[in-house]
Amino acid sequence: MPSFTFVSTANAVVLRHGVPVFVDIRPDTLNIDEAKIEEAITPKTKAISVVHYAGVCAEMDAVLAVARRYGLVVIEDAAQALLSTYRGRQAGSLGDLACFSFHETKNAMSGEGGALTVNNPSLSERAYIIWEKGTNRRAFKLGTVDKYTWIDCGSSFLPSELTAAVLLAQLEQVERFNEERLAIWDRYHSGLARLEELGLIQRPSVPVHCTSNGHLYYILVERERIRDRLIEQLQQDDIWAPFHYIPLHSAPAGRRYARTHGSLDVTDDASSRLVRLPLHAGMSLSAADCVIEKVERYLRR
Repeated sequence: MPSFTFVSTANAVVLRHGVPVFVDIRPDTLNIDEAKIEEAITPKTKAISVVHYAGVCAEMDAVLAVARRYGLVVIEDAAQALLSTYRGRQAGSLGDLACFSFHETKNAMSGEGGALTVNNPSLSERAYIIWEKGTNRRAFKLGTVDKYTWIDCGSSFLPSELTAAVLLAQLEQVERFNEERLAIWDRYHSGLARLEELGLIQRPSVPVHCTSNGHLYYILVERERIRDRLIEQLQQDDIWAPFHYIPLHSAPAGRRYARTHGSLDVTDDASSRLVRLPLHAGMSLSAADCVIEKVERYLRR
């Protein structure tokens, strides 16, 4: 395995000696805590990877400044952030590499699959080789070599024509999808403000220099027991509102293959209290109002 360090959390990573090294997240946006990255870096570190959670970009100026000081690659996990922006620039255009997801839950979807954006020209040739099943076939097609052969790792990443057609139709309408999602996001945000004033929940935070694509809306309740009971109550009303992720550092594979740097208390705490409310393009405002009413009824009780 290559020797490199990768800085990340459940939302962030440092790659060290070939393994992810997780650091904690911010309590407001639940993105990587940019103030904790530098202390996790060692001479073996090669890359910083950040997740733009819930369609809100991480604090990329600070992340990029650390990367420049140490000569590190920055990888954006923009799976949830298609068309989100940070200081006027779109997610996926900020780091050296970025990845998007077109899973069925995303703002534009083709069932499965994704996209890699390469913003660092020095990385583009190897990206083409991996994409071409580990061969230099692109160089052959360009006429720079007289034959092509296998020279690196790779796989068959090409989508079928049917999948590509579905995705194209989705991408042609993604701005409208985002507007519909943001309308529901705004309805939740205003409708749940009173519960936050009462100290019963914490609503999502979007910095003024960021724009969200409305990918998801979550709330943080007071404690895990309340979270679990709220999910049960909503299910009884045919409302599917799951908690989100098991933190990577505490998952079986995370414990086996990764490391942590410092305490991940914010990550663990947020994971135990988070509820993701229903949100999708085409959802009606009245449906959002119903969810708000059910959430408020239970939490006030």
